[in-house]
Amino acid sequence: MDILGSIGEFIRSTGFFAMTWQHIVMIVVACILLYLAVRKGYEPLLLIPIGFGMLLANLPGAGLMDEGGLISYLYQGVKLGIYPPLIFMGVGAMTDFGPLIANPRTFLLGAAAQFGIFATFIGALFLGFTPAQAGSIGIIGGADGPTAIYTASKLAPELLGPIAVAAYSYMALVPIIQPPIMKALTSKEERSVVMDQLREVTKTEKVIFPIAVTIVVSLILPSAAALIGMLMLGNLFKESGVTDRLSKTAQNELMNIVTIFLGVSVGATANGEIFLAPQTLFIIALGLVAFGFGTASGVVLGKVMYQLSGKKVNPLIGSAGVSAVPMAARVSQVVGQEENPSNFLLMHAMGPNVAGVIGSAVAAGVLLALFG
Repeated sequence: MDILGSIGEFIRSTGFFAMTWQHIVMIVVACILLYLAVRKGYEPLLLIPIGFGMLLANLPGAGLMDEGGLISYLYQGVKLGIYPPLIFMGVGAMTDFGPLIANPRTFLLGAAAQFGIFATFIGALFLGFTPAQAGSIGIIGGADGPTAIYTASKLAPELLGPIAVAAYSYMALVPIIQPPIMKALTSKEERSVVMDQLREVTKTEKVIFPIAVTIVVSLILPSAAALIGMLMLGNLFKESGVTDRLSKTAQNELMNIVTIFLGVSVGATANGEIFLAPQTLFIIALGLVAFGFGTASGVVLGKVMYQLSGKKVNPLIGSAGVSAVPMAARVSQVVGQEENPSNFLLMHAMGPNVAGVIGSAVAAGVLLALFG
């Protein structure tokens, strides 16, 4: 009997014995994300750690997200708002702000793409979310995972899991979600426009820009200083020419380490019992609406600029106003070349793309100032 009792005790201690339908569904979702990353190549640097973190969190009995569990310690960097600014520093070190400096009008396209954030904010209010929760959900529309996490951790930590997973999932799916919207809103003639080459930006301009933006934005919106400040610090490492080692560290080692920790801990917040609730499904749906609105509003302003410029601006670059750098700019390039193989929109699209990063951080700062 002792042997049989021990065997029974062992069986009851396995994860199989405690498995629920929620665990099964979330494990399937995690495997789908891993399939998309490995087989289809959809942002594997994001989806593999997120998908595997989701898998680990839904293995019954493992307790990795319980107090004292391995991932619970990694999660502190999310909860305390440490990882997102560090990611922004890496993004700044990897990004050339030259196209934005060369064509400052593209700031408007980056600003227009933030319309999705505030449109979804209003929609979430109508669905019964609090203003703080609605603001955290709306920020998904910027297609900026770090900003979404940072905002949610301050305004609505109880919704951090679904908001983070939605934001990063939509970031990874930019090449699938954006093109149909872009094509629906533009004509073949508009998509075929070849834009003039950008002027060359001086080193002095590139050094002054991050310093000036940090001062101006942080004075207007102190709540955005952490994100904007780290973004611009990383860019200053790159452009100053005297901190090459720091720039490479921010771009590579630090960025990779933080991405692993952030992705795994974000994925691990997707516990089936909490994640598969009606409220979470609303958040996922609202996030998609936000992203769609953001893309559409950027393209619509691009069409306006196309007319005002005498048909010299390709409206497709407006879709890059969302904050997914450089994915959204690449999508503008791909869609443009489908219509005109000689078209090269990448550098033109990087202007609104960089503006979108700044715009999403500013939008987050506004929401934090209002509801934080």
